Amino acid sequence: MKSFEEFIKKGVIKRQAVQVSRARDLVQEAERKENSLKEMLKKIGLKNENANDIIEDYYAVLMALIRAKLLLEGYSAHEAEVAYLKKLNFSENEAEFMDKLRYFRNGILYYGKIFNTEYAEKVMAFMDRIVPKLKKIVEESLKARQERGR
Repeated sequence: MKSFEEFIKKGVIKRQAVQVSRARDLVQEAERKENSLKEMLKKIGLKNENANDIIEDYYAVLMALIRAKLLLEGYSAHEAEVAYLKKLNFSENEAEFMDKLRYFRNGILYYGKIFNTEYAEKVMAFMDRIVPKLKKIVEESLKARQERGR
């Protein structure tokens, strides 16, 4: 996986104005989707029939948080979002898992790939570790921007 800095050098990542309100909206959407997922899992549980939905939705939660942080830093980086995790001090293994998740999620969307509960459980465990850390990073960044009046 390329580093975030490599994407910058190649011009894939664009600088843009910091977008606090848009970042805040993405955080709210991530929280809404995460709460909806938890409620669904509580009511009907994880089954092979909904494993793909769980995988896609957890991916969406994480991507919304990554995009929020990128917006707060003034980046537009669609192709480099997963690489940004390493810049935020997530481990190589965490970034690689997320990159595989991105690949598998695309397999679901574009090729009809079907996953079972076993992989969905791995995604859920990963998210239980990653989402709180990423939320904290984004919330601290939002707070700092608000204190500076931006």
